[in-house]
Amino acid sequence: MRAFAAIYLRELKAYFFSPIAYALLVSFLALTGYFFYSGVAFYAVASLQVMQNPMMMQLNLQQYLLAPLLMNTSVMLMLITPLLTMRLLSEEKRSGTMELLLSYPLGDVQVVLGKFFAAWTFFLVMVVASWFHVGLLATMAEVPWAPLAVAYLGLIIMGGAFISLGLWASALTENQIVAAVAGFVALLLVWAMGWSASVAGPAIGPVLTKLSLGSHFENFPKGLIDTADLAYFVLFMGFFLFLSIRTLEAKRWKA
Repeated sequence: MRAFAAIYLRELKAYFFSPIAYALLVSFLALTGYFFYSGVAFYAVASLQVMQNPMMMQLNLQQYLLAPLLMNTSVMLMLITPLLTMRLLSEEKRSGTMELLLSYPLGDVQVVLGKFFAAWTFFLVMVVASWFHVGLLATMAEVPWAPLAVAYLGLIIMGGAFISLGLWASALTENQIVAAVAGFVALLLVWAMGWSASVAGPAIGPVLTKLSLGSHFENFPKGLIDTADLAYFVLFMGFFLFLSIRTLEAKRWKA
């Protein structure tokens, strides 16, 4: 536990003393702010049209504003997360500190989990910071807090899945740019896998849907929790953390 805590605090401190991390945080908040403003403007115009025409269907805040906003946020996080994870293990290899780290009485599991939870903590800080927009919205409309909490829960869990894959990409190379690009491409492929389900045939289509990150996240912005989606994200994280541990073990044997 002490080894895990040491790695976790070391990596977390590195995030909060890194200008890149703050640049990503500011960029994320700027983008979510833009999408929030655009979504509220669209919702306001649509609400005026509904008021002028009582025959039109009443607008649901969760369905027409919050759910699309959170879907856009999930895509932005898919772009940003590989930049958060790219240095976790690749920088250790490039600087030569990986051999020193492996020479300490630290287990590979402790190293991987310490770095993973540090990145996930900073990810959580980014997500919590975006709640400012929700607080602003609450001053103008009645916010459905329960469905919104479910949506943010899905966002946080999905972030753990993003980080686990990005961590493995960082374990494969000592070049941070390569790690970031590889992590993003892999995430994009797994996210968009379900888009091909309709043309892949009855045998392969359902499998692609079951494996797709995007397909398993769709229920959360709607305020719905499916145990199958939760199990998918937990297994996804476990699988890529296992790959990262095995990659470190291979490095230890070579050293």
